[in-house]
Amino acid sequence: MARKYSKGAQDKVEKAMHERKHGTLKSGGSGKKVTGRKQAIAIGLSEAREEGKKVPAKKSSKKSTTKKSTTKKKVAPKKTAAKKSASKKSTSSKKTASKKSTAKKKTATKKS
Repeated sequence: MARKYSKGAQDKVEKAMHERKHGTLKSGGSGKKVTGRKQAIAIGLSEAREEGKKVPAKKSSKKSTTKKSTTKKKVAPKKTAAKKSASKKSTSSKKTASKKSTAKKKTATKKS
């Protein structure tokens, strides 16, 4: 199926292509000179849309949400910090356990 463009839209694209060829077409945001054919066509169609000419709507980019979520999960956590904290916890719990056992022995010896 062919897209339906009005004669006015076609004229706008033709004008933009002519300006690009002569080096006078500039982009809207930055004001840089446009040298690409596709960019010139896009500018012409955009101008035609602004004037209310018959131009099909822009294609919307379809991005899947699963790809976005996987890219966020690729951040690697710091492994060294996790190892240090885990080793500190295990040694501290061993020390407290040994202190408790010695405290129990001392109380048992005092009672007898």
